[in-house]
Amino acid sequence: MLKIVPYYPSLFRRLVTIYGSMSKQTEIFEFADADLVRKLCGPNHANLALIEDAFGVYIEAPGNAVHINGDTPSRARAGELIKEIYQRLERGWPCGISDIRALIKAMGKGKVKAAAVDAIIPFPRRSPIVPKTPRQEKFIHAMRDETICFGVGPAGTGKTFLATAYGASLLARGEVARFIACRPAVEAGERLGFLPGDLNEKVDPYMQPIWDALHMVLGRDEVDRRRAAGDIEVAPLAFMRGRTLSDAFVVIDEAQNATIPQMKMVLTRLGERAKYAVTGDPSQSDLPHSVTSGLAHALKILKGIRGIEQIVFEASDVVRHPLVGRIVNAYEKDAKRL
Repeated sequence: MLKIVPYYPSLFRRLVTIYGSMSKQTEIFEFADADLVRKLCGPNHANLALIEDAFGVYIEAPGNAVHINGDTPSRARAGELIKEIYQRLERGWPCGISDIRALIKAMGKGKVKAAAVDAIIPFPRRSPIVPKTPRQEKFIHAMRDETICFGVGPAGTGKTFLATAYGASLLARGEVARFIACRPAVEAGERLGFLPGDLNEKVDPYMQPIWDALHMVLGRDEVDRRRAAGDIEVAPLAFMRGRTLSDAFVVIDEAQNATIPQMKMVLTRLGERAKYAVTGDPSQSDLPHSVTSGLAHALKILKGIRGIEQIVFEASDVVRHPLVGRIVNAYEKDAKRL
């Protein structure tokens, strides 16, 4: 009698990799710190599984060594990645699933190159934020070197998170007195009065991506303390009118939803010892079709001005779930057909 056995593609590929590699040579990499090797492997060896699937090798990690079994080219590429991950862990850099995916993706375009030390976003009591793509590295450099930096491109490229993390790092290290973030509240028509609760309760749900990033890099207790002290402010863009933003790092998020007058208003709030990071996706404006996006307009008229930098992210910079990059590509292709 024929018995039907369920087919699990990922498990099947893994078994093929293991048995197919048994006739191939093994290369052994020995490291000084067994604890770092365990971190390199990831929870339940999840990091090693990603590397095995990417390069068609079989990896074991007994003690402080990593054994890679496979053909010569595959062993070489997997070995290069293993050594890079270990070196990053030695520096105290995070190497989770998303970091491993980004490194594998980078290897598809050539040799893995570690991010420059001056592109790392440091924090006093937690692991630093490490850029996952060359454009993320350029974005961090631009925020450091220029007064106003535009970071534009599709969803999932880390624009808002990096801008928030960079500003929070400056605040934590005492390099600025305030962190300010704002977004144009287009969906609420900048009129939030009909929502229940006090001002913070009305505004906070719309600003949640900023709060999520702040909680991730500073911790909820530190954010609450600094918010109560006035060091952290997150508010709708319209609330910036009539102010001078000095000694602060300012994030203008979802800037594609700002009108031209709103963008001019907030950019001209710039005060002494202040820096701006302006983030958004010009292709995702929620403004009425008859209204020109202030972000698109600013990118055009401010190009080439000294002290202002523009970093344009692409679908290849997406660092969320791998499927997000394919979704972005599909929409971009569809837009070109219209």
